[in-house]
Formats: sequence, C-alpha cells, structure tokens
Amino acid sequence: MKKFLFIFCILFSFFSITIAKSQTIKAGEKLVFAGSYNMSGLMTQLAQVTMSTENVTTAKNTYLHLSCELSTYTKWDSFFKIRDIYESYVNPTTLKPSLYKRSIDEGGYTKKEKYVIKNNVVNSTSKKRKKPETQKTFSIGNSTQDVISLFYKVRTMDLSKFKEGQTVSLMIVFDEKQIPVTLKYMGKETVNAGNLGKKECYKLSIGAKTDALKGKDKNLIWLTADAKKVPALLKFSIPVGTGQLALTSASGI
Repeated sequence: MKKFLFIFCILFSFFSITIAKSQTIKAGEKLVFAGSYNMSGLMTQLAQVTMSTENVTTAKNTYLHLSCELSTYTKWDSFFKIRDIYESYVNPTTLKPSLYKRSIDEGGYTKKEKYVIKNNVVNSTSKKRKKPETQKTFSIGNSTQDVISLFYKVRTMDLSKFKEGQTVSLMIVFDEKQIPVTLKYMGKETVNAGNLGKKECYKLSIGAKTDALKGKDKNLIWLTADAKKVPALLKFSIPVGTGQLALTSASGI
C-alpha cells in the first residue's frame, strides 16, 4: 500500500506528447476512484482517490488548483492508514505549474514537500517525519511537469492518432528529481467507467525508470476515447503486489 498514490499519479502522468488542440480544463470537476489491492488472491477495496479542480485568485494571478487525495477506508486504517494530498497550482490555459505541494501520511511515515517553479527552476523544501526541513534548488526541462498537472495534460492530447505499439518518452519530476518514463499505445477496449457507463477507451501501458513499477505491460490505464479522455480504469503491478483503481463517479466534466 505504501506509495499507492504515487503509483496512481505516475501512471496518469505520461501524456505530455503532442498537443492536438486547445481544450480548457474546467474548475468544478470531480473524479472519484475506488482503490483495490490484491490480498490473498482477492481484489479488495481499501481506499478512495478523489481528484478535483477549482479556481484560485491571488493579488497578481488566477490559478487552476488541481487536487488529488487518497484515504484508506476507516475499517482498513488499523491495517495500513493512508492520508495523502497532492496539489498543483497551474496556469488555467497552459497548465504550466507554478506551485506543487505534497503531504503524505502512510502507515505512520510522514513527508511534506513544496516546489516553487519559475523559469524551469525549482526551489523546493522538504520535511520527513521529525527531521529538520531541507531546501534544494534544481533545474528541470521545459516540458517537465509535476505528476498532478501532467495528468490533466491528457485532455489536450490527440491519442486518436496513435498507432498500436507506438511509444513515446518523456520526463516527470518527483522526489526532487526528474524521472524518465515511456508510454505505449495498445489499442482500444471497452470497460466500465462508473456512472458514465461502459465506454470505449484508449488502452496504454506505462514504463518508468523507478523501482515503484514492476513487469512489462503490467501497468495499464484506460482513458475514454472521446474529447474528455476520462480515466476509467487503472491496473498496477508493484514489488509487493498488484492492484487497480476503478472510476466510480465523474461530475463537472
């Protein structure tokens, strides 16, 4: 269960590829997923993931606030309690992030991060458990984004032009470093998309240079094959087991 939300985010974060047309992400969206983990051969629901968007206005700018929260269901807290929040504040038009925040509490392990991003330079602060806060400054590529803002980039991509087996390489930033990742298009399949009903979806396989993911074509995501590209289903394989995230409800899309 540890790094459960990281797996979720990284699998949603590999779509900054070819911008087909400008499509605005609206404030007021809400996506809810049921998170399940394979326990003794049975896929058991353990947690809920909620992603939402809202407008935030400061004295100088207006941002789109992207939020991703994961919480284990109360009855599972004694087994492994998770309360994670990932946030990104982005330009409403370009989705370029200016601020990224991460606060995790996973089985008693706590960590807080804050990235201030300007001109491809990141000024970060990080605090683990009761250790002193640390600071770091590092550069990222022009197309590198945090895991939350990059998830929403999928709404501006034209996946309909992908050919089966096509792969693309790109970068995300996580834990104060850039991580190379690979996306492979695997065709279309129809899956259940919660309150949206059964939907034809783009099926994609994700690979990354990280120990968090395991197996070839074992980490998969299904996105509705329409203009919304709503994530309907995600399956992941990690060193300690397998699991999935299934969309239960989508509103404001």
